[in-house]
Amino acid sequence: ELISSLRSKLQTLCEERELILSEARECAKRGEELEAMVRDVCKPNEFERYMMFIGDLEKVVSLLLCLSSRLARVQNAMRRIDGNTDAEEKQSLNERHKLLSRQREDAKDLKENLDRRERVVSGILAKYLTDQQLQDYRRFVQVKTSLLIEQKDLEEQIKFFKEQLENLEKSIP
Repeated sequence: ELISSLRSKLQTLCEERELILSEARECAKRGEELEAMVRDVCKPNEFERYMMFIGDLEKVVSLLLCLSSRLARVQNAMRRIDGNTDAEEKQSLNERHKLLSRQREDAKDLKENLDRRERVVSGILAKYLTDQQLQDYRRFVQVKTSLLIEQKDLEEQIKFFKEQLENLEKSIP
């Protein structure tokens, strides 16, 4: 019964992932249309700033999500430490925790810098685009970020349920 339930949940998550991937493809198409419009109306150096921002948006958000996920896994492992855990493993977990915490703080700084760059790019685009076009741009940035977060979350859940299912199937003779 439990295996059946896990398989069902996994199937549901995989279907959700397909929907998110479809939305991501639609978002990418809107991004290409927006890019063409920005290329047409902006000066080359302004277009370059826009392109760098859009490229860095995905990288920085993905980095933050990845580091947060890895940090959560290390914190979970640290919670499972008990009297039987050897000192080397405890030290390794503590070092990884410190390193990932520092890296996540650095990534947060990158995100703050990216947010400032977004305001600069918005200011540039405001000179050329209509209010509706500017709203479309902002919605695109928001949706792109949301989709990245949803994708990462679904991937983590799918990975977790696959591991649970695998462990359960191995435990049954």
